[in-house]
Amino acid sequence: MRKLKLLLGIALIGIIAAVYFNYPKLNLISGYASKNMASSVNIADRDPTDVTVDHDEMPLINLSDCEVSEADKSSTASVFGLMPRTSVYKEGLGAVLTNKEFPKHNFDIVPNRFIEKDTLPFPYGNQGIIDTILENVDYDKLEVAFVNAFNDPEQKTKSLLVVHKNQIIGERYIRGFSKDTKILGWSMTKSILATLYGILEFEGKIKMNDTPFSEEIRMKNPKGNITINHLLRMQSGLAWDENYFKISDVTKMLFLDSDMALAQRNKNVIAAPTEVWNYSSGTTNLLSGILREQFATHQEYLDFPYKALIDKIGMNSMLLETDLSGNYILSSYGWASTRDWAKFGILYLNKGDWNGKRIFSESWSDYVAKPTINSNGTYGAHFWLNAEGKYEDIPTDLYSVNGFQGQRIFIIPSKDLVVVRTGTKEQTDEQFNTLLKEIIQSIR
Repeated sequence: MRKLKLLLGIALIGIIAAVYFNYPKLNLISGYASKNMASSVNIADRDPTDVTVDHDEMPLINLSDCEVSEADKSSTASVFGLMPRTSVYKEGLGAVLTNKEFPKHNFDIVPNRFIEKDTLPFPYGNQGIIDTILENVDYDKLEVAFVNAFNDPEQKTKSLLVVHKNQIIGERYIRGFSKDTKILGWSMTKSILATLYGILEFEGKIKMNDTPFSEEIRMKNPKGNITINHLLRMQSGLAWDENYFKISDVTKMLFLDSDMALAQRNKNVIAAPTEVWNYSSGTTNLLSGILREQFATHQEYLDFPYKALIDKIGMNSMLLETDLSGNYILSSYGWASTRDWAKFGILYLNKGDWNGKRIFSESWSDYVAKPTINSNGTYGAHFWLNAEGKYEDIPTDLYSVNGFQGQRIFIIPSKDLVVVRTGTKEQTDEQFNTLLKEIIQSIR
């Protein structure tokens, strides 16, 4: 009996210790589950049960329970009843993870949309697709790539779309998804942010060597040496911990902060610009805050991405979510259909020309695809690269738009190719290399 009591006591101490050390993480777990559920249901029109299945595939997140309220478009999640978090959706702005300070969106205005009359087929419109058979494409070989991508249950592919010569040559979706389903791009949204800066540069309103911090800061603080270019290349020297498996800078920003533009702005300088390369979602949201400073009003800031880029190239399904302070969360929260994500890749394949309209300068696509110092040839300016042959069987001119869980837009200029892959599981470099190799082998 004494041994049993001792064992029970040890077990109880273990449970108490586990709860004590992991309790703060519950805030992040329930926060992720709540936010993802509210966005998926209200933006992508997904069934809550299907979203829960996605959560079940993620360690820790599968510990959460989520309740959805259709009446107020909200979702509340908790872990064993502990640390409940609520997210609230607002049309045009997406869902926000609320806190004690802000129980809902903190402002009334929403973005205006600039949707033009649609009379053309993809990509310059949404009236179907061109179904001409391209003579240089072996469609049987292309089918092999699609079968391998979808038939392997471990890959968790949701959609795959291949564009050659501005024409869709292959497209497939899993059950429950279609060409109209909005898919969260996660960090693919970072490349949307970069493009907005490319547009401002093309319009002569900003330069890459501009220093975004105030004159007072520049006189007293080494942050004054940081340029827009340094921030776009993730080489500012500002401290940041991008770790999604613990309480870190990025998880605190996404699941606790009301104003995400401040998360990295308030960090210390740990190196001079260009000395280190450090991937940072905080940098992207800092840039979103700096972008907001370029406009006289909040309304102009909210309108700009849609007016200057998104609706201008017919990405009409896209929605960018904001934080509680009205900043676009361009590090992570951009939603669009697979076809609309493909349009973004096509814009870059055509070097900023959209059916005769110039969106950004022809040199901008070269700028974002130029390797950044200390990134080992893997990163440009908010775009990922193959400059050092990470994908060994794929041309080194490939550059890509990358997001969590294997969301990708691959742009391969030398093959006149854009490939969009979305899913619920990250893929290895070898898996992506195989997929792209099989697609390329189908083109003569």
